[in-house]
Amino acid sequence: MTKAKKIPLRKCVATGEMKPKKELVRIVRSKEGEVSIDLTGKKNGRGAYITLQKECILNAQKKNVLANHLNAEVPPSIYEELVSLAEREQKA
Repeated sequence: MTKAKKIPLRKCVATGEMKPKKELVRIVRSKEGEVSIDLTGKKNGRGAYITLQKECILNAQKKNVLANHLNAEVPPSIYEELVSLAEREQKA
């Protein structure tokens, strides 16, 4: 009897929903305070997960959710990059 592989779940900071880690994108703040998108999920630093959907991302930007979670200023370019990633995902 083989044990079913456990799927790691993470909570989306925008929606509060628990989702499989693969469905979310990690935003990370390094020790230097630099905020970046971590597509590998392996970068060092404080991480926050967000659902790759345009509405979620724009909502998070409006409410400043990522900045609060990471205790750092999140540049608009991060949100722009997330939105373009989300749009690419929907086309695929």
